[in-house]
Amino acid sequence: MSFFKRLFKVGESNAHAIVDKMEDPIKMTEQGIRDLKKDLTAAMQGLAEVKGIAIRTRKEADKKKHLASDYERKAMLLLKKMQSNEMPADEAERLATEALNRKEENATDAQRLDKEATAHETRANDLQSKVNKLKSTITSYENDLITLKARARTASSTKKINAQLANIDSSSTIGMLEKMKARVEEDESLAQAYGEVANSGGSIDSEIDAALGGAESADASESLLELKKRMGIS
Repeated sequence: MSFFKRLFKVGESNAHAIVDKMEDPIKMTEQGIRDLKKDLTAAMQGLAEVKGIAIRTRKEADKKKHLASDYERKAMLLLKKMQSNEMPADEAERLATEALNRKEENATDAQRLDKEATAHETRANDLQSKVNKLKSTITSYENDLITLKARARTASSTKKINAQLANIDSSSTIGMLEKMKARVEEDESLAQAYGEVANSGGSIDSEIDAALGGAESADASESLLELKKRMGIS
């Protein structure tokens, strides 16, 4: 028996894990709040009905109290008429007795309705307290949901950034940068060399002639004469 219980617990935990992966906690919270709001609407309707019954019962009790007082007043008037010989004593006492009976009936009804009204008012107050608590709970959940949504967005963005950073190979990137730096330096050196060659202009002989001007012709003639002399050429 214990083996099957353990097996059931394992299956139950796996099922919860699957549900946790499938369900969106934000959507579940939103649905929960919608359900609470439906409960709140039903509770407020029930509260309104109970309050309506309490109000009607209280009014009916007050009405019965007023009737009881009125019947007592009428009984007193009948006795006064009997006392002033405006009515026969038997008739006045009979009617006064009926009035007092009606007074007692209405007084009894008033007491009963008072108790009923108090019970309805107590129930209404209890429902009002629960409605207020439910309203507060819904407001708290809505505020928590706003915070949860903000945290979810932040967590999602952070997760993406961290995943991108985790996939970056720092060593290979640095290696590529070093190779690129060496190639750029090599290209810059070649460019400078080509520039110097281009700026050098003609041959070295042209530079010599340009520097010496007409003097090189005389020096060349003297060299030629000296060479002929050594060779014995007149």
